[in-house]
Amino acid sequence: MNKEGHVLNAALLSVGLGIVLVWPTAVTAATALETLETIARLSVPIVLGALFPDVDTAFGKHRKTLHNVFVLGVVAAYPLFFDNLQFVWIGVATHYLLDVVGSRRGIAFFYPLTSQEWGLPSGVTTSSKYANPVTVVVTAVELAVLGAVNVYVMPLASIAGAMSALLLG
Repeated sequence: MNKEGHVLNAALLSVGLGIVLVWPTAVTAATALETLETIARLSVPIVLGALFPDVDTAFGKHRKTLHNVFVLGVVAAYPLFFDNLQFVWIGVATHYLLDVVGSRRGIAFFYPLTSQEWGLPSGVTTSSKYANPVTVVVTAVELAVLGAVNVYVMPLASIAGAMSALLLG
């Protein structure tokens, strides 16, 4: 994907996540305000994360140096040590997903251990007129999966937690 596609994905994902995370509650003025607050809280770190991997166009090897599991691990662990930027990893992870699914080239996910690039044949070239529509489709699938996890998996986890708390006293 191109930079425009990554920003489009991050912006749509921020709005969609803001809605998905608040959505199961009843729609009121308070939940609308909570949704806007969630979108605002998510948007900057997700957009920063979505753009970060392409910094390797200025140095290193593009789609290798900052497009790998090790960088994702560092970014995901960052808030454990510094207590900020907790949502940047979402932008980085979706950047990788877009490059794997939406682009023909893929990424070297295990670089520097191997330079082999991983991708799906479903993608388009970064200069294609279909790059942005593919981005929107990938983002819609991401949001559908996250929405399903939020609606079906998270309540099960909270029920399991409540049951274990009851059983353990």
